[in-house]
Amino acid sequence: MKNKQKIKRRVYWNPYFGGFLLGLLIILTFYITGRGLGASGAMKSTVVTVVDAVAPTHAQNNAYYSKFIKEGESPLNTWLVFEALGVLLGGFLSGAMANRLTPKVEHSPNITSKKRLILAVAGGIFFGLGAQLSRGCTSGAGLSGMAVLSTGGFLSVAMIFGSGYLFSYFFRKNWI
Repeated sequence: MKNKQKIKRRVYWNPYFGGFLLGLLIILTFYITGRGLGASGAMKSTVVTVVDAVAPTHAQNNAYYSKFIKEGESPLNTWLVFEALGVLLGGFLSGAMANRLTPKVEHSPNITSKKRLILAVAGGIFFGLGAQLSRGCTSGAGLSGMAVLSTGGFLSVAMIFGSGYLFSYFFRKNWI
């Protein structure tokens, strides 16, 4: 009798269930805060805080940064920053509970880890710039916008998924 190795299969949550929970979270967020979800505002607050710490004169004289700087108040003292920290902490706890905290770079055999990381960082930068240009990210402009039936929310989601679909055609060989 052959000795078979037992393969440990990972069981993940159903993505539709995750989407359902996200919908409930958006409803709860609107009920508690009067606003939807968002993440790009936390990045803006972080950038403003760093610029103000490194070059306070520049930050005070800059039309954009100065809107968010108030005497005696930190730009980081906003619910979006706490939301983003909660997402990071929740992701860490979820990974810890599922024994998935081992750092690794997943990629196709067609590319190297270095190329995968470069593409991921470039994609993140472009998405961040797009979020600032469109005045919101997937969760803020898209999901929360759609939750209140905003035309801009529906257009944001259409553009995010449409551009993702379009660019995936050109970059698919990096993951297949």
